[in-house]
Amino acid sequence: MITAAAASALNFVDGHASDLSSWTRTIFDFGETAWREYQSADWYVTRLREEGFEVEVGSGGMPTAFCAHWTNKAGTNGKSPTIGMYAEYDAVPGNCQDASTVKRPRQGLREHAGGHTDPHSGLGISGLGGLLATKAAMERHGIAGTLRLTGEPAEKVRGSKPIHAARGYYDGLDGMISFHPFYMLPLCNTVRWDTHCGAAYSMIYRFVCDQPERWGLSDGAPIPQSHSAVRAPGANDALMMMYMASKALRDSMLPHQGGWSISEAILTAGQATADNLPAGLAEIQYMMRVPTIAMAEQLTAALDRNAEHAAAMTGCRVERHWVCKSRPGLANHAMAEITWEALNIVGAPRWDETAKAIAREIQINAGVEAMDEPFIDECEKLISPQEAEAILRRDLPPSQINSTSDDYTDMTWHAPTVRFYVARPALKAPKGYAYPSWVMNALGGIPATIDPMVVCAAKTVALTALRLLEDEGARKLAKDEFIERTGGGVGGSKWIAPLCDYEPPIHFRWPEYVTTARGREWWIPTGAQ
Repeated sequence: MITAAAASALNFVDGHASDLSSWTRTIFDFGETAWREYQSADWYVTRLREEGFEVEVGSGGMPTAFCAHWTNKAGTNGKSPTIGMYAEYDAVPGNCQDASTVKRPRQGLREHAGGHTDPHSGLGISGLGGLLATKAAMERHGIAGTLRLTGEPAEKVRGSKPIHAARGYYDGLDGMISFHPFYMLPLCNTVRWDTHCGAAYSMIYRFVCDQPERWGLSDGAPIPQSHSAVRAPGANDALMMMYMASKALRDSMLPHQGGWSISEAILTAGQATADNLPAGLAEIQYMMRVPTIAMAEQLTAALDRNAEHAAAMTGCRVERHWVCKSRPGLANHAMAEITWEALNIVGAPRWDETAKAIAREIQINAGVEAMDEPFIDECEKLISPQEAEAILRRDLPPSQINSTSDDYTDMTWHAPTVRFYVARPALKAPKGYAYPSWVMNALGGIPATIDPMVVCAAKTVALTALRLLEDEGARKLAKDEFIERTGGGVGGSKWIAPLCDYEPPIHFRWPEYVTTARGREWWIPTGAQ
C-alpha cells in the first residue's frame, strides 16, 4: 500500500527529474578525488542551505565533509524519529572520461585526471533526491521528524565514515539508508541480506632519509665529490624494497580463502631529484579488504615488519599513518524488508530508446557490433534479497560472514542500517570480450543512461525514509533487531566499537586539481604526455 506521503514523494522525484539529471552531471564533471572534493562539497552545502537545511561544514575535522539537518516540528503523528542518509562524491584518479560515446577525457584535461567510475556522482544525487522528496512529503502531510544527510568524502580510500562514526555523527538515528550503484552480480536491484561488506584497513608508510651522512665513509672534505661519493640508498630504495617484499610475501600473509586483497599506490617518491643525493621522502599507501578485523591486524603486522626492515636497509626511518580502519558490516533484516518493499513499489529502472541508441553507439565505438537490446537483462529486473544472498554465498565458505569492502559498514554499528543497490547501465558483451573502462565511466555521465538509476534510487530512499517516519512498528522491529545483534545496542556485549584512533589523513599528497600560471589543471600537467 502506498501512503499519501509516499505518493507525494514519488511525484516530487518525477517532477524534479530534470534537476536531478543536471545535478548529477555537475558532480560528474567536477571529477574530484579523495580528500580534495572542494567544489563538490561546496555545491552540496550551498544546495542544502538553499533547501532550508542547517549545515555543519568540515564535520569530523574533514574539510570536504559536512553534516546537514532539517527538522519538521509541526507534525501530527506525535513522534520525532531521526533518519540518516548520505552523499558520496569522490572520483578516481586516472579515469577522466567525458560524458560521450567515444573515449575522450573531459575538456581541458587528460585521462590521468579524476573521473567517476561507480559513479559516486549518481550515488550522491540519488541520496539528495530522496532526502528532498522526503522533506517535501513531511511538510505536505505534517509528518514530524528530523532528516540528517552526511557528506562523505574519500570513500575510495574508505575515508570519512570511520571518522564520522567515531565522532558521533551516526548516533541517535532511528535508521540509516545506504545506496550504491550495482557493481557486481547478483547485487543488482536488490537489498543486502546477511552477507554485508567486510573490514578494510589502509595506511601510508612514509620513508624518510633525513640523516644520510651517517651511512658512508667520509674523506674529510667539506664538500664530497657528489657524482661519485658513497651515499645512503634513501627513501626511494626503501619504498621499492617495501613494494617488492610485500608483493613477494603476500602468499605468506593470510590463508588462500576469504576473498581478501591488498592494493597499493605510490603517493610521493624522492622529491623528483636525479642528483647524487639520496631521496629524502617516499610514501606508499596500502589498502586491504578482508572479511574480519583479525585478518586486517595480521596483514598490518606483516606490512609493519616489511617497512621496518626496508627502512633499516636503506638508511631511513619509517612512519606509519592511518588512512582508515573500518569495521565489517552488521545485517538488519527488518530494514532490508522495508527497503525491498519500497524497491518493489518503485520497480527496476527502465532505459528508453534514446538510451539504447546511445548504448549501441558506444558498442560500435568500442569495437563491438551494436545489439538490439544493448543493456544486460539484469539491469531491468528485481532480485529478492534472499535469492541474491544465495547466489552470493556460492563462492564463499560457510564460516565467512562478510565479503568485499565499503565503509558504510561503520554506520551499521550505530543505527539500524539498510544497504541496497540499483542497476547502473551496463552493456551486454560478446562471449570472452570485456569492455574498456571508459565505457562504464561514460555511461555513468551521460544523462540518458544514468538518470534512470538516479530516479529509481531516489524514490527508493524516500519511500524507505517515509516508512520509518510514519510506521512506529517498523521502526521498533528494526531497532529491536539492532539491539539483539549488538547485544544491547551501542556499547552492547556484541557491539564493535569504532576503530578510528587517528586524525583525518588530509595532509598527504593526494592527487588533486591545482591552479598555476597555466590555469586550473590536474596535478600532472595537462600537456604532459
